[in-house]
Amino acid sequence: MEIRTLRYLVAVADNGSVTAAAAAVHVTQPSLSRQLRQLERHLGVDLFLRDEGRLRLSAAGEEFLPVARSLVAQAETALDIAAALAAGRLQRVTIAAPGTTLTDVVAPFLATLEADDPMPAVLEEVPGSVYTTLTLGADLAIGTTPPPPQFAGMALADLPVWAYVPPTHDWAGRGKVPLAELVERPILTQNRDYHPRRALDSAMATAHLGYTLLHEFGSPEVAQAVAAAGRGVAVVSDDPRFGLRPLGIDGPTGPLGISLYAAWHPDHHAAATIERLAERLAAFCVTRYGEQVTPPGRGAQRQTPAP
Repeated sequence: MEIRTLRYLVAVADNGSVTAAAAAVHVTQPSLSRQLRQLERHLGVDLFLRDEGRLRLSAAGEEFLPVARSLVAQAETALDIAAALAAGRLQRVTIAAPGTTLTDVVAPFLATLEADDPMPAVLEEVPGSVYTTLTLGADLAIGTTPPPPQFAGMALADLPVWAYVPPTHDWAGRGKVPLAELVERPILTQNRDYHPRRALDSAMATAHLGYTLLHEFGSPEVAQAVAAAGRGVAVVSDDPRFGLRPLGIDGPTGPLGISLYAAWHPDHHAAATIERLAERLAAFCVTRYGEQVTPPGRGAQRQTPAP
């Protein structure tokens, strides 16, 4: 049984006659009739009632028609997917990233996708293992460290780590705060699995400073909520919530921040498409956060995987 013959069956049902069906599928009427006879012999059932040269579906044909439609639709979907694969296109794209990056960078970017872009899906993964998702089905991974050498990749953006305070805080009118002054207050931040915390710890070590009081939270949103309640300063990299005011943090080597990188498998059938998507995400970061987040020499930072 061939899909082509099932397509002829569907065409007769949809067009109401052999003549119209033959024109629709671009075959001669005798050829179409002959193919339908062969289908009936193969199935061992009469799908049509023949009346003075006209065909109409029998009861068995009516019952078999939905099955034929489903098989034809599946075959056409398979052909579309194969054509997309051969052309290096993506029907779907799975993007893996840490939770804050998904919420504040990836999700807003996805809102800008166009009708001919692939259907997106996302995977939330902690920064330390985000690149392993590229071996588990993800097409594009967004991390906060340069990707391993076996992957292709590029720098996306250098984003600030913020100190968030409520509008009633005595720092609310300032644009930034020195690290040495910040650590005199209670710090509300994430655990060491997350790079804003690692960036903060690294800056503290470089400056030879210690925390006065530090509270860890599993969620940056919760850290901000507690800051909004006046219980300390939230040090996170996500966008402001609860009416908090963002302050830049002056560390011992400059403003405190984290870098975002995109990575993908160089042998992916749609590697060129994924790279273009990463380039669009980098441009979106500049549009959203300003030119200051552009990594130095980004044009030279396209990573070629090691041989």
